[in-house]
Amino acid sequence: MTTIVTLGGGGFSETEGELTALDHFLLDLAGRRIDAGERGRGARPAVCFIPTASGDGAAYCQKFERAYGGVAETSVLTLFNADPWGYRDPSVLLEQDLVFVGGGSTANLLALWRLHGLPEVLAEAGRRGTVLAGISAGMNCWFEGSSTDSYGPLAALPDGLGFLRGSACPHYDGEPGRPEQFRGAIGSGELPEGYAADDGVALVWRDGELVEAVSEVDGGRAFRVAADGAGGAVEETLQVRRLG
Repeated sequence: MTTIVTLGGGGFSETEGELTALDHFLLDLAGRRIDAGERGRGARPAVCFIPTASGDGAAYCQKFERAYGGVAETSVLTLFNADPWGYRDPSVLLEQDLVFVGGGSTANLLALWRLHGLPEVLAEAGRRGTVLAGISAGMNCWFEGSSTDSYGPLAALPDGLGFLRGSACPHYDGEPGRPEQFRGAIGSGELPEGYAADDGVALVWRDGELVEAVSEVDGGRAFRVAADGAGGAVEETLQVRRLG
């Protein structure tokens, strides 16, 4: 069973390197795998951070290490030979309990991943039970298309890995213009119907089906957005569970 968790925002990325409720939720999912005896690494899950979308930004990687280093066996997959991590063979992803994809440029992430063969490795890791997760660009990448600022202004990107059907929009309440751009792209047919998540909200998918929406903030929202047949789009509000 392939589990994917797509974060509209929140988590350690938006702190100075502290775990948040969404991070603990991801660690719990990874820990269940260990408890089931599927890895045999012991009590600490193996968690790999992929910072491609930020150009393997060192500060982002260090923030991840500060957040997760005390509770997991951490590693960073860099594709730019960034010190001190250096280039790593993407096959290391097959050894992880949780893979977390950072934010940044969705378009650049997709281009580099394809050059280095990550889509195939990630698909195999997911089939083996590794939890696949990501925030912002790390949310967008799993879908068939997305709302992105990879080219400057917000725009439709009808491209993605296609692990999940439809399109995605992160930061639905956190960045001006996101809702209007996403609804417009779906209404015009630039993007297929899809899912939007506020900052602090995550969508949980199993074998391509949405099973739950969770939030680490009060009032966090998630939506299914579809074309209305008249050039516009309609939002269906999803039930969101508040994490403790």
